[in-house]
Amino acid sequence: MAFKSTLLFLESTLIAVSGGFLFYLLHTPLPWVLGPLTFVILWQGFTKRKLFIPDFVRNLGFIILGVYFGLYFTLDTFKAVLPFIIPYIIITSLFIFVCIMLGVLVTRWIKIDKITSVLSCIPGGLPEMAATSDSLRGKTALVVIYQTIRLVTVLFTIPTLMFFFWGNTNVGVLQQESIEVVQVPAIHYLIYIIPVLAALYLRDKIPAGIIIGALGVTALLNISPLELASIPPILMSAGQIAVGASIGKNILFQDLKIGGKYSVIYFLLSLTIIAISISFGIVLGASTSLDVKTAILGMAPGGFFEMVLTAYNIGADPAIVSSLQLVRILIIVLVVPITVKKVFGKTALSNSTVLRS
Repeated sequence: MAFKSTLLFLESTLIAVSGGFLFYLLHTPLPWVLGPLTFVILWQGFTKRKLFIPDFVRNLGFIILGVYFGLYFTLDTFKAVLPFIIPYIIITSLFIFVCIMLGVLVTRWIKIDKITSVLSCIPGGLPEMAATSDSLRGKTALVVIYQTIRLVTVLFTIPTLMFFFWGNTNVGVLQQESIEVVQVPAIHYLIYIIPVLAALYLRDKIPAGIIIGALGVTALLNISPLELASIPPILMSAGQIAVGASIGKNILFQDLKIGGKYSVIYFLLSLTIIAISISFGIVLGASTSLDVKTAILGMAPGGFFEMVLTAYNIGADPAIVSSLQLVRILIIVLVVPITVKKVFGKTALSNSTVLRS
């Protein structure tokens, strides 16, 4: 069994790296994420083979990316992001309200309950929306499928649009070089044991804990007197491949079939939500001193590390994008489930009564 798993893992690695390399040659946005993701989805869909990527590989990928982007945080970053927090919370709350209204509105024309539809339109927090659906007796399988459609749509749409309008400015490369100017002994890499342990501890305790733990602790270490070693570019690429392939492995053709004809509707809703998020991003940029690129990526409805990675590539501010995205996640995780339960609780109770009768 172990030998078979090893062969499957090698096959998965070959498919993922091939996808990343091809997308890199084609100069597509986020090639080392979207390439593996696309190739793994297509390979499983057309060959009917289930690829194998161990959880520790995915977790390691998230940790590498979290540590890498944590190195962008400085004391100036924390000072810079504070003026944007209140406007961002207000605009994000309005954005989430609009998404809820879209979820309710679409139920007038299709046969799907409001709870399932609303939770499928929330811009983020897939595991939390699935758990909320369970507690409110929604159709959890559909929530997971439609949320997955949203996430994949975001991953392919927003980076592509941002690269189209702003291109690859190579600012990320310049920033990376500035990080590498400080030469430190190799033993300093041992300091990264701290964010790794923090990421593993928070993995199942908070949403996106493995990324937030690695990024947050690295950021704190980076503003301390300690000198941190830079992350080699090849390790950064490996982390992206691991995450992209892991996401692709969980997206199956048969799941989309379960969603049925409504999958197309929620795909169109996802595009609508993306368009609205971009509009709100422009409003955020216009109403504050935040540059438009950073504001749009901060308002993006999902894809925490993909949006930070896009910011890195187009010359936006990765540290501020990650800070704003973290606020979005916290709002969705802490406020949305309680709000939805309060608003739709009676509907869930009536559904439960009908089921028991």
